Amino acid sequence: MKKENIPNALTVGRILVIPVFILLLTMWNTKAIHILAAVIFAVASITDYLDGYLARKWKVVSNFGKFADPMADKILVMTAFIMLVELKMAPAWVVAVIVCRELAVTGLRLLLVETGGTVLAAAMPGKIKTFSQMFAIIFLLCHFTLIGQILLYIALFFTLYSGYDYFKGASFLFKDTFK
Repeated sequence: MKKENIPNALTVGRILVIPVFILLLTMWNTKAIHILAAVIFAVASITDYLDGYLARKWKVVSNFGKFADPMADKILVMTAFIMLVELKMAPAWVVAVIVCRELAVTGLRLLLVETGGTVLAAAMPGKIKTFSQMFAIIFLLCHFTLIGQILLYIALFFTLYSGYDYFKGASFLFKDTFK
């Protein structure tokens, strides 16, 4: 495989592992399977960092990667949170807030692109959000409930804060909305 295809292959691999993750958690509800799912999720999460890093390092950023990488990340994380609700490891209201924020910020990014606005890069609160979400999922699946719950509520805080931060940065799009 040519090196310019490796970042996109990692992204596609992350998308393809999602049904396996779902199947494991749906078919076998045991601690060992939860830990296996946590390992799969952790490896997939690492590819989220790795594909972007390699694409930038090798200067092989592609339109496919710009679209598929953040989409794969969001689908992976939202799927994991929904499965945690199913397993009664996370409160549905927390997951609903996280999913709604992800959809709202994705819509905001699309609106910015459509209006020729600046693309919002991930700021530090968004990076902390992603980090805490991923670790909350891993710890909860590994049955480290207290640490997982603490990380989940940290993730909730940074989910809300980073969402606010993104919308504040793009408030110019809505300046005439309520006149």
